[in-house]
Amino acid sequence: MGIVDEDIARVRESTDIVAVISGYTQLKRVGQRWSGLCPFHNEKSPSFSVNQSEGLYHCFGCKASGDAITFVREVEHLDFPGAVEWLAAKSGVTLRYTEKDESEGRKRQARLYGLTEQACEWYHQRLRSAPDAAAARSYLRSRGFDGEEVAHFRVGWAPDDWDSLVRSLKASREDLEAAGLGFVNRRNRMQDFFRGRILFPILDERERVIGFGGRKLPDAEGPKYQNSRDNVLYNKSKALYAINWAKADAVANNQVLVCEGYTDVIGFARAGVQRAVATCGTALTEDHVRILKRFTRNIVLAYDADEAGQSAAERVYAWEQAHDIQFSVVSLPPGTDPDELARSDPQALHAAVDGPRPFLEFRVSRVLGSADLSGPEGRARAAEAALEVVAEHPDPLVRDQYVMELADTCRIDAAQLRSRLEQVIRSPRPRRDEDQGRRRGAPPAEPPPEMRQQTAPRLPPLADGVEREVLRLAVNQPDLAAPFLDESFFRHPTARASLDALLRSDTLAQAIEESPPEVAELLAELAVEEPTSEPPDVLARFASEVGRRELAELEAEARSSSDPLAYSDVVAWLKVTLDQLRHPRAEVEIVAQLLAFLRDRHQQ
Repeated sequence: MGIVDEDIARVRESTDIVAVISGYTQLKRVGQRWSGLCPFHNEKSPSFSVNQSEGLYHCFGCKASGDAITFVREVEHLDFPGAVEWLAAKSGVTLRYTEKDESEGRKRQARLYGLTEQACEWYHQRLRSAPDAAAARSYLRSRGFDGEEVAHFRVGWAPDDWDSLVRSLKASREDLEAAGLGFVNRRNRMQDFFRGRILFPILDERERVIGFGGRKLPDAEGPKYQNSRDNVLYNKSKALYAINWAKADAVANNQVLVCEGYTDVIGFARAGVQRAVATCGTALTEDHVRILKRFTRNIVLAYDADEAGQSAAERVYAWEQAHDIQFSVVSLPPGTDPDELARSDPQALHAAVDGPRPFLEFRVSRVLGSADLSGPEGRARAAEAALEVVAEHPDPLVRDQYVMELADTCRIDAAQLRSRLEQVIRSPRPRRDEDQGRRRGAPPAEPPPEMRQQTAPRLPPLADGVEREVLRLAVNQPDLAAPFLDESFFRHPTARASLDALLRSDTLAQAIEESPPEVAELLAELAVEEPTSEPPDVLARFASEVGRRELAELEAEARSSSDPLAYSDVVAWLKVTLDQLRHPRAEVEIVAQLLAFLRDRHQQ
């Protein structure tokens, strides 16, 4: 079962291995060979060699070797057929398959990518010439977009009509829904997913359109941004806007910039910096990190690192250790973003990109920069606040470097600071992030030792994820979230504590007032955060996550049972139900049935 051998051979013959590998690392001709830094391990001297005529590569350092197919498998994390298909698409080779079912599956995937490509072009042409897109064109011009940028980034316009796109594509309902382009409305009619929005197409590394990000016009109603729902092609936790355009420059400069929005990416490109990407309506995830490290080990955050607070720091340091990468931060002038700075002062943007600051250095500098260092009391408060930030870093050698710098800046003996740092590490005090202390004018006072000894263990921060999104609904739309607010559905201790506070309190203010600091902080944040997904999507994902955990437990019970067949019906039903929840527009009844099943299971 697989691709016909003859077609695999044609792919190998049609592929220029130097062109493929040059997309990931710089190669220079040395005699009859090409040489460069190995993309599979860290090195400072080139040990990676490519034989173009034979189509082979070898690293004398880590011993990685193979042909173009092997390279694509390793660097793109694909199976053998996927790597062959990746190369076939680049070289224009049409593949045949040995099994009909496999061929049909590949054909369906290709058909869906074909639909998203057609939709992208249809939206783009609407923006360029349709009368109803005049306001969108005017808005883009006001934001500094010219025709060349619109064409390069394939910006489009979704008309404010019910079904213009789906009628134009003339595809089946199943394919339109699977590709995230339409859905069946209450009247059982196919309807466009995007309406009345400027669209930024999201492509994967293989230049395939996987989804769209839609921005409403300034005077229009509805949320500012609407992204494609997760579907068989698009997963927002893995999608990175502009990765297809940015990857070559990221490899060439050994650096990638991560922005908050699509226009920030385009602003960087306008200033001549082509290596910027953006997350798609979600915080940076480990899946994003895995994708980015294929091209560089230097990830630069082009947004305010203080906004994410302590939970972001914990993730960043964990990722640095687990993936052997380095995070740094671009220091932009206060009150600016990359899009604005690209238009007003592109030289300042370049200077910021050329001198990013390590993540911890940036955060410590923010604390010290906002402090009053003119007197002993101010320097002591600044040192205390900075130590709280330094204590989060897992490497003691790194921490000690910052202790010595703090000793010089704050004129405090380094040994005394080291002693205080160890106390902070052993007994971290509940706090909001350093930026909030700065806005109040000074870090909060340290509680006396007797209070620290009586304080309950600090709850871990709740990072971005579906449990946080459901809690946000519980705070802002409690009636909608009510069926999902069962403590047994939540795994994270802070999420469970927050849910308990909400359920036992008459008002949100009461819940915040009577909760531990970590819970109070989280509830306050949830009350003001903008939603990142539509409520039905959030609840369907949450039900699916809880259902998958239950399925794993059922299968474990079946394996250890003397009568495994007794579990077959319920396991089969749960698998079918979970599969239905992957549908881009899952029926409310399916979610309700799954919730009822889960509650019954948890009450047994």
